[in-house]
Amino acid sequence: MPVEKSPNLGSHIGHLGAAALIAGSLGSFSTYAQQPAANFYTGKTIKFLIGFSPGGGYDAYARLLTHFLRNHIPGDPVIVPEYMPGGGGRIVSRYVYHAAPKDGTVIATADQSLVFQQALGDRSLQFDAEKFNWIGNVDADNNVVFTWYKSGVKNLADAQKVSVTLAATSANTTSEAYPKVLNAILGTKFRIVRGYTGGNTANLAMENGEVAGRGASSWANFKISKPDWIRDGKINVLVQVGLRKVPDLPQVPLLLDIAGNDIDRTALRLLSQPIEIGHPLFTAPGVPVDRVATLRKAFDESMRDPDFLKQAEAMKADVNPVSGDQLQKTVAEIVATPKAAAARLTSIIGASGL
Repeated sequence: MPVEKSPNLGSHIGHLGAAALIAGSLGSFSTYAQQPAANFYTGKTIKFLIGFSPGGGYDAYARLLTHFLRNHIPGDPVIVPEYMPGGGGRIVSRYVYHAAPKDGTVIATADQSLVFQQALGDRSLQFDAEKFNWIGNVDADNNVVFTWYKSGVKNLADAQKVSVTLAATSANTTSEAYPKVLNAILGTKFRIVRGYTGGNTANLAMENGEVAGRGASSWANFKISKPDWIRDGKINVLVQVGLRKVPDLPQVPLLLDIAGNDIDRTALRLLSQPIEIGHPLFTAPGVPVDRVATLRKAFDESMRDPDFLKQAEAMKADVNPVSGDQLQKTVAEIVATPKAAAARLTSIIGASGL
C-alpha cells in the first residue's frame, strides 16, 4: 500500500522552528492519545473496514452492527463502513496492523481462517493476530461446504465418485482448506477454483454454472442472504465445520466425524476451532486500553440491545456472540496449537509463505 511522503520541513523553516513544531505536535498527539474514552469519541468518525466485497455474510453482519454499535459508544461517533477486499482478509488485516491509526477510530472484520493460518506458521500474513485488540464476534456459527442443486452431488459419498469444482476466494482460506482436507482424508474429488472476491461473486459463479459449489461459507450467511435457497432446496450441504452440530443441520456430518485416527482428529479440531472466531471485530495493536474496553463494552451491550436483536431476527441472522475477552483468549489458544497437529494440516493444505 503506497505511503504518502511527508514534505521536507527543513526547506521551509529553520531547525529550531522545526524542533518546536515537532515538539508541539508530539505534545498534542500525547494529549490526544491519552484523552479519556468517555470524551474521545465525541465528534469522531470510526471507519469500519470490511475485508470482503459487498453482498456476503461478513458484509451483512458488519452493516447490521454498524447501525447499533454507535449507540453504545460514549460521544455517539459516526461509524462509516468501507470495503477493503483481497487475500481473504489479508489486505485489511495488514492495513489495520501496520498503517491504521492506533487510537480506536478504525475497526475491521476479516476471515476467521487468518488466525488458523498463523498457527500453521504462514509468514506471508505479515501480522501477528495475537496483537490485535479483539472486540467480539457476533455469531459463532458453523461453516459449511455445499453444492448447487444442479450439480448432481448431494453428499460426500457422491463427491467421492465424481469431480466437483468448488469456488474459493484465495489461497490459504477456509474455502480452499476444507476441500483439500476432505480430498486427503476422505478421498473426495474436489477441484478448487480460486479468485472470487467474496461470497456474492462465488454465489453468482455457482448460479451461472462456472462452479458446482463453494468450498466454505458460514451457515448463518445463507440464513441472512439466501433464505430462499434453503427453503427451495437449491443447495446441498455436504459437511459442516465446527465443534458441535448446529440445530438446523442434524443430519449433516461434522468435519470432525471423518477423522480415522487420533492424529487426524486433533488436526481437524484445529481446523474447526476458528469457528469460535466467526465474524470477528477487531482494532489495531496499541490502541489505549480504556478505548478497547469501551469498544468491547459497546459490542456486548449491542448484543443485548432489543432493537438489534429484533433487526437480526428480521434478517434471519443468528446471534451467538463471543465477547472480546474470550475472543482474545481463543486467538491465543489457536496460535499456540500443538506442532504435530499443525504439521499434519500443513502436509495436506500446504505451507504458503513459509
